[in-house]
Amino acid sequence: MTEFLQSTFLGAELGWFVGTLALILLIALPLMLAVAMIIYVDRKIWAAMALRRGPNVVGPFGLLQSFADGLKVFLQETIIPSSANKGLFLLAPIITFTVALLAWAVIPFGEGMVLANINIGLLYILAISSLGVYGVVIAGWASNSKYPFFSAMRAAAQMISYEVSIGFILITVVLFAGTFNLSDIVRSQEGHIFGMINAYGFNPLLFPMAVVFLIASMAETARHPFDLTEAESELVAGYQTEYSSMSFALFWLGEYANILLMCALNVILFWGGWLPPLDVDWIPWFDIPGIFWLFGKMFFFFFIFSWVMATVPRYRYDQLMRLGWKIFLPLSLLWVVLVSGYVMIDKFGLPL
Repeated sequence: MTEFLQSTFLGAELGWFVGTLALILLIALPLMLAVAMIIYVDRKIWAAMALRRGPNVVGPFGLLQSFADGLKVFLQETIIPSSANKGLFLLAPIITFTVALLAWAVIPFGEGMVLANINIGLLYILAISSLGVYGVVIAGWASNSKYPFFSAMRAAAQMISYEVSIGFILITVVLFAGTFNLSDIVRSQEGHIFGMINAYGFNPLLFPMAVVFLIASMAETARHPFDLTEAESELVAGYQTEYSSMSFALFWLGEYANILLMCALNVILFWGGWLPPLDVDWIPWFDIPGIFWLFGKMFFFFFIFSWVMATVPRYRYDQLMRLGWKIFLPLSLLWVVLVSGYVMIDKFGLPL
């Protein structure tokens, strides 16, 4: 699209700007719609597991419930505590929401379907995901209230604890793929197992890391059972306690956009991305557009996220820290050594 617009009367610079803006909107607007619908799906899954009906009044089957909730918070008054730092208080949800959208720039939805196909896409994801904690920390500090401040301190410690493990897990994938480009990582999984299974996740060396990455991604997004940043039994609502109206909604949208991002990363790094499960000629799976495979796999992982939230009790804070530092960190570091050793032996053979 960008090349086409550059060749029109718009010229090179304006054509590039208009084309890039159109592609950004093509990702951001459907993502916001997906967030609204995924909140509805989330509530339906929780209800089903608790033998309840869930949203069922607004629209057919309750499909418009998320839009009704959005309209409600849009019409509410934005209340700012008198002792809060007004500028930072309003800036925090904007940071959270913006950072949640920025990471989608390098996510490949199919063959050639990516906004920025950069060679350091995985490093870009790491850099952007580490910025997400700033919104939470600033919100907790700017609220000038004890519960949001406790939540901000928890968020900072939790993000650091699990991002270290995630970094080592990503190294194991990069060692196999030989690239930081997310599209190339997906392509490298084609026929990875027995020449017919399109996934790193079925590799015995990488399957443990796939499981650890799934759990760590729940902790990274502060998703239950790791939602210690907004534990209602301890911190009222954590860093969101003093927020209302659209400022609260921006936190909500950013949280679910991050959850969808982590589902996409699970699929892209370990489960073949837009590729069908099997690379065989006698099943016409490649006739199905890759974006549908990607979304189907993402929905499966989102179901796991919701399933865990509906069934697993919340961790204590000391358990959360112990899991991150004493289990995941040594395990992921050990796996980097094992995978790098295997890759070297596979490439150069055993040293004589």
